[in-house]
Amino acid sequence: MSVTIRMARHGRKKRPFYRVVVADKDMPRDGRFLELVGTVNPLTDPHTVNLKEDRIKYWLGVGARPSDTVSNIIEKEIPGHLSELENKRLEKIRSRRAKRKQRAK
Repeated sequence: MSVTIRMARHGRKKRPFYRVVVADKDMPRDGRFLELVGTVNPLTDPHTVNLKEDRIKYWLGVGARPSDTVSNIIEKEIPGHLSELENKRLEKIRSRRAKRKQRAK
């Protein structure tokens, strides 16, 4: 099961309101989800964004992939967290490659 963090649209016609949800990748956009982790209201000026940082960090830590829009929101609300996770992932890959090279010698 592949898990993604994405936005689900709510609100009436021409009055959008979005929920940031953690859902199975195969579920419909506004369908069943695992957990509600935030909201976005684009009608206010500036946009109102409420995120549960601890839950987002948990889901990212266990392998959930954010959509492009949600990753931009996370970068604005939790600066540097996604890049930190990416750096950890790349460092892990580099260390595994180095170990393989050592074994091959």
